[in-house]
Amino acid sequence: MSESIGQIISGLHPLERKVLAVFAQQPAAWDHELLQRTGLDESRLAMALGWLQSKGVIGVEEERGSRLVSLTELGRNYARVEIPERRIMKELTAGRPILIQELRERLGLEQLEVSTAVGNLKQHGIARVGQGGALELVSGELPPQVVGLTELISRLNQAAAPVADEIIDVEDRHILYDYIDKHWKTRGIFKFYEKVTKRHKLTALGVDLVARLPEEASGDVIGQLTPEMLKDGTWKGKAFRKYHIELNPPRIAMGSAHPYRQFLHDVQIKLISMGFEEMQGPLVESEFWNMDALYMPQFHPARDIHDVYFPKDLAPADDIDPALLERVAVTHERGGASGSAGWRYTFDRARARQPILRSQGTAVSARTLAGKPRVPGKYFSIARCFRYDQVDATHAPDFFQIEGVVLDRATTFRALLGLLKLFAAELAKADEIKFLPAYFPFTEPSVELHARHPRLGWIELGGAGLFRPEVTMPMGVEVPVIAWGLGLDRMAMVAMGLHDIRDLFSTDLEFLRTLRPPSALSSEPGT
Repeated sequence: MSESIGQIISGLHPLERKVLAVFAQQPAAWDHELLQRTGLDESRLAMALGWLQSKGVIGVEEERGSRLVSLTELGRNYARVEIPERRIMKELTAGRPILIQELRERLGLEQLEVSTAVGNLKQHGIARVGQGGALELVSGELPPQVVGLTELISRLNQAAAPVADEIIDVEDRHILYDYIDKHWKTRGIFKFYEKVTKRHKLTALGVDLVARLPEEASGDVIGQLTPEMLKDGTWKGKAFRKYHIELNPPRIAMGSAHPYRQFLHDVQIKLISMGFEEMQGPLVESEFWNMDALYMPQFHPARDIHDVYFPKDLAPADDIDPALLERVAVTHERGGASGSAGWRYTFDRARARQPILRSQGTAVSARTLAGKPRVPGKYFSIARCFRYDQVDATHAPDFFQIEGVVLDRATTFRALLGLLKLFAAELAKADEIKFLPAYFPFTEPSVELHARHPRLGWIELGGAGLFRPEVTMPMGVEVPVIAWGLGLDRMAMVAMGLHDIRDLFSTDLEFLRTLRPPSALSSEPGT
């Protein structure tokens, strides 16, 4: 035996020996195979593989992106109490129709859970809504999607760690992909993220070492000498592991900014460097700034789209200039100085003072326009917004918008398209974008910006347009104003290669340490 192999074997750490025991059975293995067969956690396995690689015992044969899946908290709850479809089916098989509104109280479900589950059962011919709004059983056989989903939730709940989809059987993978493509209405049960996995292979040195390891490894090997061993003499006759002083030390996890926080900081710095000034606005807004000042009529269905939150026990807003409120009211009713006919309804001035949580960053732009901005001027805001929405891979009830306006006598809609294209390339790092015509009550013409996500396909990044005179004239702005409101969370998903918007707010430190913003600037955000 060569002296170098003998030295390596005598200095092997117990973790390295566990890994080499796997390679003694097969010459190459993927990360997920080593995790299963060694029983080590990810950090210890990575440490052992790093040591073996630095010694030249193993090398990386192949790398590829691996998709991992685990249950969300909602998914783990369903593993305990079953998914709503099965629970509703049990109620219906008892023999009597049930009013849909009764299900929520009887089963302790949220309204969204009830409506989604009932929709799934109706869609697959399992139940129907009969007279009086009662839910009736049509077929007592659960659809394969419900059965398969229940079993998959159970299996993932038993897994100690996120599972790579390549080791999930074909039927379960079909359920997952149907879930992603929304062939089956979803509730946010699964969490997906990407991770680079490696296939490790023994080198020529490693093959020789593994072949000789059993004869050298006979007997106990002590890696750490303790006071107790010195006292009772149990160290006598034992072999001591030698230490390799050239090995890389264990990784120290240093503190750093959250990757999404760093992304937001990068966006802020880039826009300031482009000459934009930052706007500020409160999270708790009034309907006036959030909607009325933006020429959204109080009866318009666009208000329903926003599904705003109404804080309890807050006094009506008192920061609205009465003269401005009157000009906006007259514009809604008769068009005012804008030259239009208005919406032709009686504007409720008391409702305009109703406090709400800000549902769109455009409210910040409205405040800025009313505050006598410079002309020409460029402004932006990174605004936290809130809307009641079903949580899934691209939707959340609270989100960040990048909001902005440009005021200039020479600005045009073509200039707006150029800015949107620039933002998509610089901020979202999008390779493919497209513009679609859109409608917003406060802009004309209007446009939507879409980008192609590598997994989710085309996703909407936000809307933009040229502010209507009904918005600008009551605020005393007499030059063209182009405006946009883009979803920063979705832009970050494209830029950072994420497939689920919830991963931006993950508390999984191991996951966050592998996630970096696309442009890490030298300056860190302030505390």
